[in-house]
Amino acid sequence: MRRPDLPAPMTVAELVQYGPLPGVRILGTTGRDTPVLDVRIVDRREALDDLRPHTAVVLTEALARSGWIVEMALRKAWEQAAACVVVPEAAVAAHPPGALADRLGVPLLLIGGDALEGAVRIASAVSRPDAGRTALLADAAQRLAAAGPHVERVLAALHTALPSTSLALTDPVGGMLAGRRAALDSAHPVRLDVPGPDGHPLAVLVADSRSKEAGWASTVEAVLRLAVPPLTAWAATRRLAEEQLERRGELLLHQLTHPSEEAEDEQGRVHVRAEAAALGWPLAGPLIAFALRPAVAAQAGDGPAPGPALRALWARYGIGGPLVAYEDCWVSWRSAAVGRPAAPDPELWLRQGETQLRTAVRAIGDQLPVAGGVAGPAGDTGTLGVALADARAATAVAAVPGAVVRADRMGPAQLLSVLPTEALRRPAEVVLAPLLAADRDGTLLRTLAVVLDQGAAPSAAAEILGVHRNTVAARMERIRSLGFDPEDPAQRLPLHLACRVLLAES
Repeated sequence: MRRPDLPAPMTVAELVQYGPLPGVRILGTTGRDTPVLDVRIVDRREALDDLRPHTAVVLTEALARSGWIVEMALRKAWEQAAACVVVPEAAVAAHPPGALADRLGVPLLLIGGDALEGAVRIASAVSRPDAGRTALLADAAQRLAAAGPHVERVLAALHTALPSTSLALTDPVGGMLAGRRAALDSAHPVRLDVPGPDGHPLAVLVADSRSKEAGWASTVEAVLRLAVPPLTAWAATRRLAEEQLERRGELLLHQLTHPSEEAEDEQGRVHVRAEAAALGWPLAGPLIAFALRPAVAAQAGDGPAPGPALRALWARYGIGGPLVAYEDCWVSWRSAAVGRPAAPDPELWLRQGETQLRTAVRAIGDQLPVAGGVAGPAGDTGTLGVALADARAATAVAAVPGAVVRADRMGPAQLLSVLPTEALRRPAEVVLAPLLAADRDGTLLRTLAVVLDQGAAPSAAAEILGVHRNTVAARMERIRSLGFDPEDPAQRLPLHLACRVLLAES
């Protein structure tokens, strides 16, 4: 029994991971978490008959050159509960018995260099296991200090300190920023947030050591924590640059859509258009405008501002074009005529834009729920401001996150959906009291609402309700008998409002 105040013994996996052995390669998928308590140099075959449990058995190169001796060493190690067998790789380069090591559960370590030197290194690591772990952290700290607040240098330092580990840096929603993509494919990655001044993550450091050994994940995490300060400095600098670009984008969009009419500002207008063109902003009409409104309120102080995450998601799932903050939402636009015939077809452009935005909103909504609006086309940047305002208004009447509304298709149902239903519920019940008393299953209320949505057209209402036109006519007769006439101008608006309020409540 080991005393509880003694450091945990070094495992076979740690001999490989921490690097006391130069150029080591491990064969065998099991037995890697076996502790190593001793080391034994074997230069005679007879010495294999007397091994202690948890011993690292090191074969000299001369003995290991006989392939059957290495196999015998693996079998003897298995019989006597030795921890592993270590041989110079040059001695068994042609036919290393990895299959036997895997079958017996005894790891076979192939090392570069002399066996005696390897034995000394193992003995040193085994006698002071915490020293090996501390040395790893110290080495990583020195490399990271030299790297400074530069993401590529920091990741290079981590890869040098953890040579068997793949690392990547992502944005908060998983977009790749730097490093190796293999780290993102790990089934059990080590993740560590890189926090900003407000405590919310600016980025996420992801590591995949390809090792399943117990305890190694905590060691990797300890090394990653050393990288957090320089990465925080890098990410904060990057975020500041993005925020400055965002503010500049807002100003530039305002200048582009509200040009001065004074003749002496002609040079300024040319400069604004040149700067917008340099950013890749679409300038040639016709232009289709889009707006996105996140469901979360950044100003409430409950979480990070959605802007950075939304920009990252738009870059991945969006439909092209910039994304610029615009009052209480974000807007984008693109030229409708790119890659299309010159003949104008505004309805086709808007329909395609609506379909594409709905696909993007659905993909973005898996991580950040948003509603969308589409408007246009604008003839040029002079009328783009109007189209953007229309698209923003369309997002305001989108009933739920994930919905996309066209500005030219905002009907009574969309407009009424943004009214305060809680305050209007009781007045709506008073207006429709006779109908509610007679309507046991809500059929009459639903029918009246759809008929009003369709401008009192029974055929269109029947198609939406999925019933015959005569069924709608019969229901409307029943509704009229209760004192409601949807064709009466004095009743139409209060009836429509009351129906939508109660349907929203249900």
